[in-house]
Amino acid sequence: MAQNPATPKLRRLALRIAARFGLATHLPHQRSEAAALALRAAPPAPLGDGAEVVFLIPLVGRAHVGDWAQVSAALARTLQGFRNQTDPRWRAIICGQDRPDGVDFDDRVQFLPFTDRVEGNDKWDKLDRLARHLPTLGLRTGYAMPFDADDLLRDDAVARMVSGAAPGGWLVTQGWVWDVGRDRIGAARPQSLAEPGQKALWKLCGSTAAFRIGAAGAGVSEAEAAFLAAVTGHEHRMFPYLATLAGRPLRPLPGAPAVGYLIGHGENFGARRGRVSFKRRFVDRFPAGDAGRNDLTRHFP
Repeated sequence: MAQNPATPKLRRLALRIAARFGLATHLPHQRSEAAALALRAAPPAPLGDGAEVVFLIPLVGRAHVGDWAQVSAALARTLQGFRNQTDPRWRAIICGQDRPDGVDFDDRVQFLPFTDRVEGNDKWDKLDRLARHLPTLGLRTGYAMPFDADDLLRDDAVARMVSGAAPGGWLVTQGWVWDVGRDRIGAARPQSLAEPGQKALWKLCGSTAAFRIGAAGAGVSEAEAAFLAAVTGHEHRMFPYLATLAGRPLRPLPGAPAVGYLIGHGENFGARRGRVSFKRRFVDRFPAGDAGRNDLTRHFP
């Protein structure tokens, strides 16, 4: 499965307007937009008690990388960021061809085998499998968050998500971009008049959207699973648009930068797709300084 193309911005605007009047189905739309419109008819129930955050992690196959030990070590660090959370209401599902080395699997961290034969990058197929697996988890209510196997989560992020009020879900707008190879850290935050070249983290990184799922007593619906499967087939910059089209807009996660986005370490998806150079320039243009380095040291694994 190849990554699905983004909908042109003018068509996105037209679909959002048409959706308000119940006319969007009469306009051309993609599978993801059809799934969003189907979900729009079923507003999410109140979050209630027992909310969890489920991290959906696609893991590259051993045969597609040059250093499997490095991939496994990066994933172990990502998982340690989850285990360091101040709120224990989370679980992680890893989908891949090969069980990573040095990872402890338990009731919180589970492995979902992937056996399909796919030509090219299979990340999107794994995300599809992860999304469709959600209804089987027995989850009552919470958020599903696609998360790359080499990114890092701040230790209070889960607490902020499950204790806050976001009927549609959360969007991480602030974070650190860490160029590991050069050991330089940039600060990502929403664009402003003072910083017209800035970018919110969700425009740079895919580990930034937590979609609202489930309802007490009902669990995760097949419509929600189908929506997430379709959404994650796109680049992450489509996520807020599709959530809004589904009637579940993502709310900016308040507080400190919540995600550390790692680039330049050789085995991440971005490097294999040749999409790292402009992010390196971003790090140089918006250095985080001591504040970023200290925050990464204190609150990230």
